[in-house]
Amino acid sequence: MRIQETTKLRQNQLKLMKYLDLTLGDAAENLACDEALLEAFEGSGRGEELLRVWQGAEYFVVLGHGNRLLDEVDVSICAAGGIPVLRRCSGGGTVLQGPGCLNYSLILQQNRFAGANVRAAFDFVLERHRSCLESLLGRRASIRGVSDLTLGERKFSGNAQYRKRHYLLVHGTFLLNFDLPSIAKFLRIPKKQPEYRRNRSHVDFLVNLQIDVSILRKALRLSWNAEEEFTGIPLDAIQRLLRERYRLNEWNQRF
Repeated sequence: MRIQETTKLRQNQLKLMKYLDLTLGDAAENLACDEALLEAFEGSGRGEELLRVWQGAEYFVVLGHGNRLLDEVDVSICAAGGIPVLRRCSGGGTVLQGPGCLNYSLILQQNRFAGANVRAAFDFVLERHRSCLESLLGRRASIRGVSDLTLGERKFSGNAQYRKRHYLLVHGTFLLNFDLPSIAKFLRIPKKQPEYRRNRSHVDFLVNLQIDVSILRKALRLSWNAEEEFTGIPLDAIQRLLRERYRLNEWNQRF
């Protein structure tokens, strides 16, 4: 069923895909930007879609929407190291991000997945990314668990979703040349994990792609036919979401 769903979804043609290469000043602003973009497309009624890419300059931790802070993060070590701990609007696991990690964000129309579940939407995105990466790497990549991309048994991309009525946000990361040992310093082994992880350490579970970031950016843009530059950055909404969520301890540390 999963393969059949993916095949049907891949037959859908992209509509007016826009492109935004935008990294804002800090991690909170970049997380708020994703949600603000989803809100903007939800309210636009224009039927457009968007690919955004960005890359943080400093290390930071991001919790999934429902993750428990103390279960996932060594809070004292993060505080001592000046590592911000933030929470995103989407689900998924907790990650350490920063230099050597490329982020992507896709704003897609919900009617593309009419009658399909969350997993089908992941499959649509991840199959496209899997194909894109295989052409760059010259080796096989796989979709594992619900929302991971792997080389063999080792993960290089984690992904998450946040849905509204007409649009959904699918966003995630690509490990390119990230300092993998640093992850174990700040993050605990998650209690909830895909079966294929088998309780392996972060270093044993993850792998870098060793691809130049400029090459991957170009490949993603080509893969999604994101030709036209997006200029309608929702700056006011970003600032509102920073005030309401992303700069508040009540949001970031609420579980």
